Amino acid sequence: MISAGDFRNGLTLEIEGNVVQILEFQHVKPGKGAAFVRTKLKNIKSGGVVEKTFRPTEKFPAAHIERKDMQYLYNDGDLYNFMDVETYDQIALSKDQIGDALKFVKENEMVKMMSHQGQIFSVEPPLFVELEIIDTEPGFKGDTATGATKPAIVETGAQVNVPLFVNQGEVIQIDTRTGEYLKRV
Repeated sequence: MISAGDFRNGLTLEIEGNVVQILEFQHVKPGKGAAFVRTKLKNIKSGGVVEKTFRPTEKFPAAHIERKDMQYLYNDGDLYNFMDVETYDQIALSKDQIGDALKFVKENEMVKMMSHQGQIFSVEPPLFVELEIIDTEPGFKGDTATGATKPAIVETGAQVNVPLFVNQGEVIQIDTRTGEYLKRV
């Protein structure tokens, strides 16, 4: 059990039946009245952020979030299939459970599965991926205007804005957290 007085950023707790992560916390000691802890909490499963205050003596159980590396195998209509590379167990998750997590992930790449008490609630793609551009406007020699971009479709079907000098067939590196072009490979 963790008391509100011991809160730290990044701590994962179970509060009111929800698994939450502390984004920010602040110990407040007003001139009049009792001290309290003001927090900003993110619901791990839904992604919602709420602000709550607690007395420093309130206690909450720590939530253990398990992160496991799994290989993304293939998409079978509405189901996405994954395999544990150690035990070769396979699981299938629905499109609703995945969301946009696999927008930049090719088949046979490794992802992190996040689960709480055996229930998977999130899929984390690798931070950076290298994908080939399958469709974009052609670039012209000397097209190096600073900051100018054009849309491009990568091999997973996702759209990314790339600089004007990048051409179809080139492999680029993408940051999966922001969906931004980083560099040519």
